[in-house]
Amino acid sequence: MSVTLLSASVLFAQEDSPSPASAATGPDANGGAMLIPAPISGGGYAMGFTSETRSNYLRGGLTFGSAYDSDATTEANGKPIGEMSYSIWPTIALDQTRSRLHWVLTYSPGFTFYQKTSGLNQANQNLMVDFKFRLSPHVTLALRDSFQQTSNVLNQPYSDLEQPVSGGISVPNNSVVAPLAETLTNSANATLSYQFAANAMLGASGTFYNLHYPTQSQVPGLYDSSSKGGSAFYNYRISKMHYIGATYQYQDFLSFPTGGQSETQTHSIFLFYTVYLKPTFSISLYGGPQYSNTVQFGTPSTTAWAPAGGGSISWQGKLTSLATSYSYAINGGGGLAGAVHSNSGSVSLRRQVTRTLTAAMGASYASNKLLDVLPEFSDNGHTISGNASVQQQIGEHFNLQLQYTRLHQSYNDIAAISSVPDRNVGAVRISYQFSRPLGR
Repeated sequence: MSVTLLSASVLFAQEDSPSPASAATGPDANGGAMLIPAPISGGGYAMGFTSETRSNYLRGGLTFGSAYDSDATTEANGKPIGEMSYSIWPTIALDQTRSRLHWVLTYSPGFTFYQKTSGLNQANQNLMVDFKFRLSPHVTLALRDSFQQTSNVLNQPYSDLEQPVSGGISVPNNSVVAPLAETLTNSANATLSYQFAANAMLGASGTFYNLHYPTQSQVPGLYDSSSKGGSAFYNYRISKMHYIGATYQYQDFLSFPTGGQSETQTHSIFLFYTVYLKPTFSISLYGGPQYSNTVQFGTPSTTAWAPAGGGSISWQGKLTSLATSYSYAINGGGGLAGAVHSNSGSVSLRRQVTRTLTAAMGASYASNKLLDVLPEFSDNGHTISGNASVQQQIGEHFNLQLQYTRLHQSYNDIAAISSVPDRNVGAVRISYQFSRPLGR
């Protein structure tokens, strides 16, 4: 689904022998190494079919795309303007697995040209690194980083595989979608886990997220923001199928509205439960209290307690993949004037229709309510989005993709969004792709 596309997943993890990353989708056959369930793993659910699980490959390609955005920007009188854009994205991806190491590197630069508003012509950057290393038989380090520079988050060089849904407790808030404007985001996560007993594990993780609008005049009412945090967890395996545990989490959310700064610090304790009904079918639930302390514009701090929780389901089949999640928690504003109570849900479905044709669809909803804000920043609202796409393989190396995205946002006090609350984006992309096995 389009609104969650900034949350990168393992994009090209696909070939012969099982890897540490693919093994983490279901219980270990011998009941040995424990898994890290979705609520504390920090990653997104893969949308590949079981028949597409591969590793040890070098991949590359070139994608040409054209998109029409019905309400890309506005005229001086406030009337929405439709815009046609043309994009080119080369891509290189390396996926390598060794006995103790699995890593994926994907880089896709590019350029987007706009037919009417040439001042928005934009160089694009999409970089993702996913690194897992087994330091010892019982200690594993996982690092993940994603960087993106774009002028239109609804028009990206993703295939049906890269529409991730995350079941994690700590996920950046990407539900507020800016109009055509240069946007830079960077999201990073590091997790260290230690299985100190046959069925018990301890771990710690750190997260970082940054959102930056280089040209503030393009996004009136939206602001830069960042967040950082750390957590510690205890993970216990009741049986081959059932995992339970607890995690403590600290987060610091910063927003930089005009004339000041808003900061919210949270302390949270969550209990979680995950059941693996099959190696590729899991259900997770989590919940607990959150304590927040908010300071903004030099006013006295405000504190509050609030419940938080959520759940997710992931299923990877031979011809169908499904992922869905829901969460209610304090999160960063994602461009708003401060931290918010976020109430969000998302679903993504992918289906292989024929040997060469796949279809995908997704939908999401998010409601954002500012925790504590001055009257001039009463920009609460919600976002609803949905998309559908089909991808046809043409021969051995070419693919044709058609995609439609519908976005509705209700933020009446944000000029950048209230002027174009509804957007319809249609895109057609044709790509050339190649792959080469590594070490064969």
